[in-house]
Amino acid sequence: MTKNEKREHSDLLYEAILTLKDLDECRKFFSDLCTVAELRAMEQRFEVAMLLSGGMIYNDILERTGASSATISRVNRSLQYGADGYQAVLPRIKEKLNGNGV
Repeated sequence: MTKNEKREHSDLLYEAILTLKDLDECRKFFSDLCTVAELRAMEQRFEVAMLLSGGMIYNDILERTGASSATISRVNRSLQYGADGYQAVLPRIKEKLNGNGV
C-alpha cells in the first residue's frame, strides 16, 4: 500500500465524521467506533483544553477533571504547538455554549 493509499484510507474516517447530521448521530457513531475508555479519554482531553484555554491552572484542572498532570501537559502542548485543531474548534464551541445559555 502506497503512502497516498494509506492517507486515502485514513481520510475515510474524517469524511465519515463530516457526514454526521446531528449530536445524536455523532454519539451513536463514536459509541460504535470507540470503547467507553477511549471516549472518556477524548472527552477529558477536550474538557482540559477548554479549561486551559479559559486560563485555569493545572492544579485546579487536575482537581476538577481528574486528569493526570501528563494529560494536562500533553493537551497544553497541543494547544501551544499542535496542528491548531483546538484553536479551530474551541472558539466555535464556546460561542455555541454562550449562545445557548449553557
